[in-house]
Amino acid sequence: MADDIVDVLIIGAGASSAAAAWSLSDTRMRILCLEQGDWMNPADYPSTKKNWQVLRDNEYNQSPNIRCRDTDYPINEDESDISVANFNGVGGGTILYSGHFPRLKPSDFKTKSLDGVGADWPIDYRTLESYFAQNDRNMGVSGLPGDPAGPYHESPLPPVPIGKMGEVMGKGLNKLGWHWWPSDAAIITENYEGREKCINLGPCNFGCAQGAKSSVDISYWPINQRLGVELKTRCRVREITVNKNGMATGAIYFDENGVEKFQRAEVVIMACNGVGTPRLLLNSKSTQFPNGLANHSGLVGKNLMFHPWGFVEGFFNEPLESDLGPMGSCMLSQEFYETDPKLDFVRGYTLQITRGKSPVTIALQHTLKGDIPWGLEHHKNFERYMGRSVNINVVCEDLPEESNMVSLDPELTDSHGIPAPKINYHVSENSNRMMQHGVKSAIQALEASGAFQVNPYGRTRDTGWHLLGTARMGNNPDNSVVNKWGRSHDVKNLFIIDGSIFVTSGAVNPTTTIQALALYVADQMKKNLANLFD
Repeated sequence: MADDIVDVLIIGAGASSAAAAWSLSDTRMRILCLEQGDWMNPADYPSTKKNWQVLRDNEYNQSPNIRCRDTDYPINEDESDISVANFNGVGGGTILYSGHFPRLKPSDFKTKSLDGVGADWPIDYRTLESYFAQNDRNMGVSGLPGDPAGPYHESPLPPVPIGKMGEVMGKGLNKLGWHWWPSDAAIITENYEGREKCINLGPCNFGCAQGAKSSVDISYWPINQRLGVELKTRCRVREITVNKNGMATGAIYFDENGVEKFQRAEVVIMACNGVGTPRLLLNSKSTQFPNGLANHSGLVGKNLMFHPWGFVEGFFNEPLESDLGPMGSCMLSQEFYETDPKLDFVRGYTLQITRGKSPVTIALQHTLKGDIPWGLEHHKNFERYMGRSVNINVVCEDLPEESNMVSLDPELTDSHGIPAPKINYHVSENSNRMMQHGVKSAIQALEASGAFQVNPYGRTRDTGWHLLGTARMGNNPDNSVVNKWGRSHDVKNLFIIDGSIFVTSGAVNPTTTIQALALYVADQMKKNLANLFD
């Protein structure tokens, strides 16, 4: 059964899709988005319930393999050092993200020219600068202007307060002479566009019931729908179809009742993230594309980048109220962001300083470790740790390697029988050396700030939040999947706008750059409407 033809069909309703749909809406084209998840109800978020700290570990777990919602798909991670965080629903990953919103830096776009590693992007920071600013306004971003570690920019809202823990860490970093700055955050600090400001509920990463965290289901999609963009939920796409001329004709999908349908389209835009997009392209095989759609280069699914991620935790004698405030947002240090020839690794990392642990996590983890023993002194010892912890995340740049990839699993499928993705990913020696240095730096920062106990956990497995690089952009069709404005080299009416098109990963959370890219690609489409398929 075929649906009426639309001008633009977008697959996925997450961060990039929302931004591109907003931009394209002023063309008055008929735009339809298919999302395999559903709308989220903030009243169902764990933070609305007393047992939120337990609920987050299951029904709102970042891993689809643990969460197992009917809208999820399984992922084979047996051959991966890092497990994938993924969420299907209107808002995509922004439902569970922390809202930490730093931009890529100018050097991130030129790693080959500057440092002889990775590859240069076909665009630069200046290309995206106005789109970063537009997205900040659309999302509702808070920040402090003047960070010397990057180009000057202003946010529409004042920064998230760093609080007592930020003051303590700032003094410690000052002792070391290291860079630090309050981080940009997709969290509103003042009432904004009909939304109420952050009230420091804390559990941002499990859905913000307040609506202060700028997930795109509340920042972009209500506006998009008022502008005429159509959005269908619980629609799982199986494949993108092509005609004999190699042009995309639409998508075959299963609707909310499991009925197979065909949606025709003049233009198809992929926005399914760095795992979902290559999965769908590889599943879309045809006579013209026997190895997967838009894959004449053989690079669809290759060059997967995650950002190896490490943790170091410190505890302080003074109460810091560190369990309060936005979880992923306090401050960052980019002292070691750029390549230093004196070190034994290339490129660098960010030290992301985030809030402390919740009461149940403190009670469970540190009782089991023996820090908070049972007995008469139990509550006194608990108080020694509660609200006094600070986390430093070591965010390492991940360089592209073709051996790190997304492929199709030969046996595992989702509930509709569509082959599931398989991840082959191994952390490089460069990243391992970088992580070792980052962990030592985090320990040094916590000790300089006065921590009485430091726990260096190092790199952990459950940190695959950033899914990048699996359909990279470039000028040469032989070593890239899309051109410099997101159009497939092979299929002239197919565009990709999510993290797949990253050439390198930088050492920061990628959402703001993903959205800036989506706005940029949409703008280029509008500028080239007369000859879009030439």
